Amino acid sequence: MADMSMNRAIHAAVRRDLDRFLNALERFPAGNRRRAAQLATAWQNFDDQLTQHHQSEHEIAWPALQKVGVSQEVLAQLDAEHDTMATALTAARTAMGALSNSATAADATAAHTAMQELQRVTVEHFDHEEKEIEPVYLEREGTPELKAMGREFAKVSPTQGGTFFAWALDGATATESSAITRTIPKPVLTVILGLFGRRYRKSVAPVWRN
Repeated sequence: MADMSMNRAIHAAVRRDLDRFLNALERFPAGNRRRAAQLATAWQNFDDQLTQHHQSEHEIAWPALQKVGVSQEVLAQLDAEHDTMATALTAARTAMGALSNSATAADATAAHTAMQELQRVTVEHFDHEEKEIEPVYLEREGTPELKAMGREFAKVSPTQGGTFFAWALDGATATESSAITRTIPKPVLTVILGLFGRRYRKSVAPVWRN
């Protein structure tokens, strides 16, 4: 049995980015439009990744999990939490947009407050989802239903896949990296990251190195 599902490893990437944003916003240099633009670039990627993750869970993961025994009641609870997160994500999106336009200390503070709320509801949801779903992912990993689910998740463009893998692996632990890559042949992953992870490496990763 694997140590961790890819789902939990994706959650770890989201948690890392939330911590990064909070740290960067707390230390934001007032008036620095270059830094505001950098954070806006990182935010766009994060917003895309989290939105896509939850849409795909609803459309692909939940039906597969229901087939292997997860109750509709649990999935409905998780969807309700997604709705709460979507509200917090919208507020953070608005706050980050304002900071991108102004680069003021006041807007950095407002963005930090919105990000704290997004982190709170996201971590609460992830903790609940991992408690309910992580054992199922690990115990039923080899079933036809979850294998089919994995094939559906893999139906993305090379550019989207390259950006996802570059983001998910940026700062990942060895266990998280293994959960993300263990089903992908190494030569294939090398090509995906080399060719299609370039945008993330050039535009987003450096934001967190500053």
